[in-house]
Amino acid sequence: MMSLVVDCDPGCDDAIAILLALRHANVKAITTVSGNVPLAQSTENALMTVAVANVETPVYAGASKPLKGPQISNDVSHGSDGLGGLHRFSHSRTSESASACDFLLECVSKDDWVIALGPLTNLAEALARDSEWGKRIGGISIMGGSTSIGNITPVAEFNVFADPHAAAKVYTSGARLKMCGLNLTHQLEVTNETVTLISELGTEKSTFVASLLKFLLNRAEKMIRSRWAPLHDPCAVLAVTHPTLFQFEEYFVEVETQGTLTSGMTVIDQRTTRPRLLPNTLVATQIDATRAIEVLVDSLETQ
Repeated sequence: MMSLVVDCDPGCDDAIAILLALRHANVKAITTVSGNVPLAQSTENALMTVAVANVETPVYAGASKPLKGPQISNDVSHGSDGLGGLHRFSHSRTSESASACDFLLECVSKDDWVIALGPLTNLAEALARDSEWGKRIGGISIMGGSTSIGNITPVAEFNVFADPHAAAKVYTSGARLKMCGLNLTHQLEVTNETVTLISELGTEKSTFVASLLKFLLNRAEKMIRSRWAPLHDPCAVLAVTHPTLFQFEEYFVEVETQGTLTSGMTVIDQRTTRPRLLPNTLVATQIDATRAIEVLVDSLETQ
């Protein structure tokens, strides 16, 4: 079974990704970062998700602000509490005393993949303290960026835009990288039929996930009049636990940190008329969405 650390900013799809990872891997820890919601709420949401799963996975709180620049909010996407304002699951869990950065440096080894579902600040802080850290771990699977258009700006995806300097540091770290950008995650669609299928499982986890998906679908209906919603973060988990569901291409990826119009853009060398720069990232380009949904549903069948 794969060994993972989930670095996240829950977020509805983060919570779903955590439950997916707990079912299909040995999750050594969850580390939290400010992103979709402020750090304290991000950490509380991770703790609540662990409680819903009824496991003892430790949670380490991390960075409360980006390396540089202002902090941005994404509460439109996930609600003021990050989990769609659903009924809070009562628990007594608390986060660990050590920081996320300390945990990443001291406890993540060559056998571990980091699943990065939020801004990459925690990982960049680890690299700032030890520039070789990324080369000593199993790899980093990133939900972030895009090979085409953005969502927070015309060219930038939220996680990268929220801390472009951190993302730039990770992409130049020499770590083994997988990237699941918007071009990929928008292929994994959930609908009301998905919610019904999950609700009928009747477990605490499935009820929790169904509530999160209902919020995402209602938001999509209100904002863009869509009857489906993309499920972003689980893709980065599946890219490691179920890589045969994907098609990958090797590309050189870097992050724009200075552009007035393009800050946070993932610049991907896809040229066909000239020699490309040496690849540094496996970029996911296609996913078997039908099978991916089946894996997700299966992971929620037992409590």
